[in-house]
Amino acid sequence: MTLQYKNANIFFTDQGKGTAVVLIHGFLENAKMWDKIIPHLSKRNRVITIDLLGHGKSDCLGYVHTMELFAETVTAVLKHLRIRKCILVGHSLGGYVALAFAEKYPQKIKGLCLMNSTSNKDDDERKTLRARANKMIQHNFTNMVRLSFANLFGPKSKELYKEELDLALQEALQTPIQGYIAANEGMRNRPNRNHVLAEHNFRKLIIIGKKDPVLDYDTSLAEAKKTASEMMVFDNGHMSHIENTEELIKALKGFIKPC
Repeated sequence: MTLQYKNANIFFTDQGKGTAVVLIHGFLENAKMWDKIIPHLSKRNRVITIDLLGHGKSDCLGYVHTMELFAETVTAVLKHLRIRKCILVGHSLGGYVALAFAEKYPQKIKGLCLMNSTSNKDDDERKTLRARANKMIQHNFTNMVRLSFANLFGPKSKELYKEELDLALQEALQTPIQGYIAANEGMRNRPNRNHVLAEHNFRKLIIIGKKDPVLDYDTSLAEAKKTASEMMVFDNGHMSHIENTEELIKALKGFIKPC
């Protein structure tokens, strides 16, 4: 299904009945990343997935996709579906979007799960890397995307989940260059949102990968403690939906049920 937001088409899916659970994908991903998760959650919940601007089947909207702009597209979908309150689950970039949404609409949140994500802003090193990537991507898109994906998996995971990695990579390669740059620039400039987790009473969960090459393990543990968030630690890396599928499903069910 699609709707229009500021003349841009936004793709979304809507399955099941019950408390609304909104699944928000990460950078260079799309709603398909949740295909193995949806059947388990939609048995007792209404599960909505959204292709963020410049990803999947959704259009780009300008040259910078801020977290606030992404969040407003989520708002547009929820308004269209007449959903007043929901549980948000965001993977990586999706977590940043969920935080921007929760900052503006805390009254609409029943629970928020950051999956391999963080409420911290980019440090200077990460900002520099994003700016460099946005320059390089214009001249060598395919190799840059392949490299970005390879860096999300450890050597053992690359071997164990080769088929899943290849499928995810093929989806990533469908992302338009404008979508890549606009999202990367938005992530580079996003603010720290520790306060969104610390100041509100909705249920909070941070899912951490011990071997996450993107997010430092000790920093994630400290963040969970600082923001009074529950935490779940998996043994693998940044792609919990691929590397820890069964554990993730169990963790999400356990998180959603009491919300």
